[in-house]
Amino acid sequence: MKKATSVPGGIPSNFMGQSPLWYKQVILGFLVLNPLLVITVGPVATGWILILQFIFTLAMALKCYPLIPGGLLAIEAVFLGLTSSKHVYHEISENLEVILLLIFMVAGVYFMKNLLLMIFTKILLSVRSKIMLSLLFCFAAAFLSAFLDALTVTAVIISICVGFYGIYHRFASGKLLQDTDHDHSLDHHVKEHHHEDLEHFRGFLRNLLMHAAVGTALGGVMTIVGEPQNLLIATKVNWSFAEFFIRMTPVTLPVFAAGLLTCYAVERFKILDYGHQLPSAVRTQLEAFEKTATAERSFEDKASLAMQGVVALWLIFALAFHLAAVGIIGLSVIVFACAFTGVTDEHHIGEAFTEALPFTALLGIFFAIVAVINDQQLFAPIIAAALALDGNAQVVSFYIANGVLSAISDNVFVATVYINEVVDAFDAGTITLAQRDLITVAINTGTNIPSVATPNGQAAFLFLLTSSVAPLVRLSYMKMVLLALPYTIVMSITGFAMCLWLLVPATNAMKESGMISASVPPGVQTQQGH
Repeated sequence: MKKATSVPGGIPSNFMGQSPLWYKQVILGFLVLNPLLVITVGPVATGWILILQFIFTLAMALKCYPLIPGGLLAIEAVFLGLTSSKHVYHEISENLEVILLLIFMVAGVYFMKNLLLMIFTKILLSVRSKIMLSLLFCFAAAFLSAFLDALTVTAVIISICVGFYGIYHRFASGKLLQDTDHDHSLDHHVKEHHHEDLEHFRGFLRNLLMHAAVGTALGGVMTIVGEPQNLLIATKVNWSFAEFFIRMTPVTLPVFAAGLLTCYAVERFKILDYGHQLPSAVRTQLEAFEKTATAERSFEDKASLAMQGVVALWLIFALAFHLAAVGIIGLSVIVFACAFTGVTDEHHIGEAFTEALPFTALLGIFFAIVAVINDQQLFAPIIAAALALDGNAQVVSFYIANGVLSAISDNVFVATVYINEVVDAFDAGTITLAQRDLITVAINTGTNIPSVATPNGQAAFLFLLTSSVAPLVRLSYMKMVLLALPYTIVMSITGFAMCLWLLVPATNAMKESGMISASVPPGVQTQQGH
């Protein structure tokens, strides 16, 4: 791009920085077009077009961080009256727990990265089979997400992969392992004969990241703490941790098995971009790093690792027993980790927040788009059509509708809208208790399983796309969609089949055996028609 020769010429040059000129022109075109659309086709149609525009900015995340173009579109939507600043604030305040999680929990994980890097380096070096390693990453992410939460697990995996990448990139650039000032986002100094290994290593890390990301969805759907909307759903229908888990099993356990089989198949048969192996040169450097790090580890370093382990146990305990909101627990992790590992200067502490804060700001823009969806009632016709159906068709339609809408918008919002409508229909006597329970399972599984199709469908996927590791391993929006495709197809079809054929008989069998309650929840026993 040519340098500006005047102050007025510098304005278009500065607009969206180093983004391609055509992309700048497209965003300006959107901003000019939207007011005309409101006048000509109305706010509802404009709302749907705005969603597509915002998804486009997410797809172009590697060209320009979506906060900027997406933010411009969201601010314009407020000025056009598609929503209001009060409603945007309401959406953000309703999701404060998620925001606190991003700010504090992700930063807390940063102070345990040395322990995590050591553990996963040992795993990576000891498990030589790529298939076994992929299954291990997928299973571990699923297990942790079921009892912790998907965003925290994703932050851990991102931290690990950035650490692995930095180790080899320093070597490939002719730097020492101890060179902490090396910028591994630039390939200018990478030696020519290392380029091929570096590309294979990027592919290897892309594979592991996607397996882990899908694992967070497989585990997150199972429990009330796995995803933010799960807790909301369970609260609305008065289900405990155990009842929620049991009621979901007719769908979630077959989908979990299908997900692991898909993980095996894509690696075994090298489907799409899967099957990248760890280059021997990279393994050599990781082994050298491990050997050097072990030899040079001082007593202070060992004490720091031990205390990081203690803090990790505190994290698991506090989350498992829900001692506080997830973000508050994350804040306690920061305090404990800094206090017992010797981190006391403001600059070092500040580095922990650089990963999550840009995404937190982007999430604020995301909630502004959600406010538009809510104010314009964009999903209302779909909900009404689903409630008009009967029997299995009703359950399956809710699964499909939640899956499709979650993939194009946000699964937390979709679940919120749908569960509120279903509970209102139950309270009004429109549907029975049995129908409500079955639809609730369809809503939860629909918002969690098919939504792996796109990065914006799952918060963990969007976090991965906009994280620092994505440009390092060349993980773009469309690359994520492509890599998720085998999982999307297999998991979505499995979930659909279970909702269609297994959910009703399995639920009835569980009621007969006493595993779940068949009684009306407190507060609605006197209602008629139930």
